Amino acid sequence: MVAAALCLAATAALADPGIVRVRSPNGEVYADARGMTLYVFDKDSPGKSTCEGSCAANWPPLVAPAGSAAAGPFAPIQRSDGTMQWAMNGRPLYLWAKDAKPGDVTGDGVGGVWHAAR
Repeated sequence: MVAAALCLAATAALADPGIVRVRSPNGEVYADARGMTLYVFDKDSPGKSTCEGSCAANWPPLVAPAGSAAAGPFAPIQRSDGTMQWAMNGRPLYLWAKDAKPGDVTGDGVGGVWHAAR
């Protein structure tokens, strides 16, 4: 019985992306478990990330651990390199390398194509 409970707890953890809503100077946005703002990229298509190489260095994908499962609007998608990334309603989620602390939203509006996830 204890083993079954531990297995269920582990499964629940894999289905929880740790994404939370936080208040920011730009209104409520989604953030990772550390409180760092998440972003979406207009050039992505549903379920597919186009941000690779130097783009991904500046906009790190929100990695989904192996075995992650959909939770509400959040689901893992596979990147071209085989890693898994969290997406919200099919839109891949990213962090911004220039956000220094939880609550920063310095990536909102960059290039007219990056937006805080709402």
